[in-house]
Amino acid sequence: MSKKNKQGGMVYSTNKNFNFESEKPAPLNSLPPHQQNLKIYLDRLGGGKLLTRINGFVGNEQDLEALGKLLKQKCGVGGSVKEEEILLQGDHRDKVLKLLTDSNYKAKKAGG
Repeated sequence: MSKKNKQGGMVYSTNKNFNFESEKPAPLNSLPPHQQNLKIYLDRLGGGKLLTRINGFVGNEQDLEALGKLLKQKCGVGGSVKEEEILLQGDHRDKVLKLLTDSNYKAKKAGG
């Protein structure tokens, strides 16, 4: 079980008529690829491991998952989609940039 409080800080209420209503954001419509502004970063994890991180995607979670799956398959690596970012194991910035621009996404390398 996750240690994160999924009720936004509400622990207990003495009001007998209280109903907790979570605020779920309305599902976003994904922007077309030519309007997306993606940035590709290279991060170092503990132990000197490299990580390619893609962020800036505007849209719903299903489209982000699909893009992440496509990039992982094309690069032949593992990875995940967390907190609105696509994470790929290793340094694949050049390959990811080519794949995204060939798919009509606006993408560029960012960071140092």
